[in-house]
Formats: sequence, structure tokens, C-alpha cells
Amino acid sequence: MQQSDRDGDELTPLHPNYVKSLRVSWLIGTLPFVIGALGLEVAGVLPRGSFIVPVLLVALYAIVRVPLTRYQARGYQMGGDRLRVVRGLLFRSDTVVPFGRVQHIDVHQGPVERGYGLATLVLHTAGNHNASVRLPGLTHDDAVAMREHIRAHVKRETM
Repeated sequence: MQQSDRDGDELTPLHPNYVKSLRVSWLIGTLPFVIGALGLEVAGVLPRGSFIVPVLLVALYAIVRVPLTRYQARGYQMGGDRLRVVRGLLFRSDTVVPFGRVQHIDVHQGPVERGYGLATLVLHTAGNHNASVRLPGLTHDDAVAMREHIRAHVKRETM
């Protein structure tokens, strides 16, 4: 399944489990607000439902819709000598990293990502503007394979 960006180039979408992992992260992030609103409801500080209902609606939107939108706004394209990462809706970022500029590569996994078998590939480049390019939502195996492909290319260039 390929998605097309505005320039007509085909982008590889992230793994569908990325949406699930984002939903879990948003659930964890909105939980303190829901608990706080529930506390105000129980304390009777505000009229019943005047605070908890809007908080629950915003939390539900953040958990259901925001991850799907973020997933659809991202993609990547792996070339023989470069990685292109596209993200964003309002402020679109299209970053191309030539493998010759890569200084080191990381594969990160947080507990939620690990639970869904996902990882984030991080390319560190020379310079200070966009010195690190992150590509989340990859399967762990894909991230490791991409790291090894890039590392082999970098190793060839330095020899």
C-alpha cells in the first residue's frame, strides 16, 4: 500500500500498528486530565457534567482521531543512497538525508512501541539544523534492516 505525496513520488506508509501505539500514548497522556475532571465532579465544585463532559470529548477526539491523522501525514522513501522522510499537515516537512551525511544511526523502542513490535529509526547527521531525523512507526525488523543498509552504505563511502 503506497501513498502519494504532493510531488507525485510514492511514499511508503508507516506500519498500521503505529496508530495503535499512538492511541495508547494519547490515552496515557489524557488520563491525568480525565482524573482531574473527575475529581472536580466528585467534589461538586462545578455543576454536574459541566467539566467532565468536555474533557472526555476532547480526550476521546485526541485518542481516536489525532493518531490516525498523524499516521496519514507521515511516510518515507528509501533510495539507494538517501532516506526521505515526509511528515505534517499544516506545516509539511520533507527531509532528505543523503547516507554520506550520516554520522551514526539509532534504533529506539519505548515500552509502548515494544508492545506493538515497532521501533523508531534515528539518523544523526553532521551540522546543527535537522541534525537528527526520526522515522517512527517502523517494525523493529524493518528499522534494524534499514539501519544495516545505511550503515553498509556509509562504510563503503568511508573506505
